[in-house]
Amino acid sequence: MIHNINRRKFIELFGCGCCGLILPSCSTVPITERKQLSIIPEATINRQSSKAYESFRTKTKLVKSGKDLDKIIEIGKRIEFSVSKFFINKKGDDPTNNFQWDYILVENDKIVNAWCMPGGKIAVYTGLLKITKNDNALAVVMGHEIAHAVAKHSIERASQALTVNIGTQVADIFLGGAISRTRNTIGQSSGMDIFQLGIFNPFGRKQETEADYLGLIFSSLAGYDIRESVKLWERMAEKNKGKEPPQFLSTHPSSKNRIVNLKKWITEVIVKYPPIKRT
Repeated sequence: MIHNINRRKFIELFGCGCCGLILPSCSTVPITERKQLSIIPEATINRQSSKAYESFRTKTKLVKSGKDLDKIIEIGKRIEFSVSKFFINKKGDDPTNNFQWDYILVENDKIVNAWCMPGGKIAVYTGLLKITKNDNALAVVMGHEIAHAVAKHSIERASQALTVNIGTQVADIFLGGAISRTRNTIGQSSGMDIFQLGIFNPFGRKQETEADYLGLIFSSLAGYDIRESVKLWERMAEKNKGKEPPQFLSTHPSSKNRIVNLKKWITEVIVKYPPIKRT
């Protein structure tokens, strides 16, 4: 039965590694060199994201001009240039080669957020600027979001979800529906999805941690002071005091764990990934 299979074994059996049940394909995350599942074409994800982004732009109140928007574009352009130049200098493939970069500032002080869609479509909310407070902290956040796109995390998540769903359906045939019954029973009694808790949440935290690390690198390459990242997350932790769910219920690492990781990485990143000068 499913509760006798641990999460690692389940992932190995049903396709969340590079051994899926359908057209398995493996790619590698730049810099970290982590192997990831990639069975959905990047062009497909980018096309869908671009369409969603344009729809979002037309339905959302945007800040069309001013120093805050100029600041976001400047930081984005510096990271954009530095990331591309880094990979070119390393004689490797530039993962942003097919990106069509764009930057928007969403007028919403209640939302403390930023995101980067596949293909380099970036949005920052005005509420975030009250927490970042300076260019260095904002660069860390934008570097993190850009890292998700560079690492192709959306493709990986979509591939994983597709493979888990198909893998579960196949397994259910052999187990007489035991997986679905167990998932439904636990869901009805607890309101929790065992797949979300046991597979997708831990996987999401792995991606977030990877984006934290890559984001520091990208911000450092662009010439920003990444030591500000610790102060940023201290401010974020203070804002969310008493509101953060237990880490196992979340797709994101806790602020405390993030700060521990950042402190561990900062010196290494500053030494190994110094600023790239723009010529």
